[in-house]
Amino acid sequence: MRFLAALGGNLALAFLVLALAAVPLLTHPATPLPREWNPVLPLDMAEPLTPVTPFKLAASQRGASCSAAINSGDVRFVALDDFEISDVCHIRDRVRLDRVGSAALAPVETRCATALRLALWERHVLQPLAEAHLGTSVTRILHQSSYNCRPIRTPSGDGQRMSTHATASAIDVRGFTLGDGREIVLTSGWNSADYGRFLRAVRNGACDWFTTVLGPDFNILHADHFHLQAVGRGPCR
Repeated sequence: MRFLAALGGNLALAFLVLALAAVPLLTHPATPLPREWNPVLPLDMAEPLTPVTPFKLAASQRGASCSAAINSGDVRFVALDDFEISDVCHIRDRVRLDRVGSAALAPVETRCATALRLALWERHVLQPLAEAHLGTSVTRILHQSSYNCRPIRTPSGDGQRMSTHATASAIDVRGFTLGDGREIVLTSGWNSADYGRFLRAVRNGACDWFTTVLGPDFNILHADHFHLQAVGRGPCR
């Protein structure tokens, strides 16, 4: 046991030494490490995806780091002052969003972190899947808002905890408008032969960018929308 403890201590010390030695390499202006692989550089939404991307996203959830990250993408938004009702109902790092990438949406006030994840989902999941499954693009994301000061809803009534919507840490998406004019909504498309596979693929892909994703397979309350959540850790259903 003492040997293992000593070994663990030595490994931790070695890791610390290596990490400290690597800092000059990572931070030097002439570093040969590509930007997308450099964990000390902030998230740039235009850079290719790598295993380092989730780490950069996790570090870009608040304040100036989130503002910088969302500014790096093709996102149309306006930064707003924080909105505070109480300790449990507020929108901090508030933005008004009306377009992510090629997809417009009805103006919605939400947290920067929620907007950032929505933009990454649109870029890396939604548009590629629309092209692959439907041969067109998504021009509009149809949503059911983000902020709502209320408790979690359950099939048996309101729950004891506040919803993540109470801090605009989630957004509900009910469907999409396509480049050829078609409109897909979950209520009619989820089990349809034309759109069911696309909608399930979109749901599954959202789980790479949101920490909780709930849809028609979760419960009756989500039969008409995807709940896309930016905080905590929950199911993908």
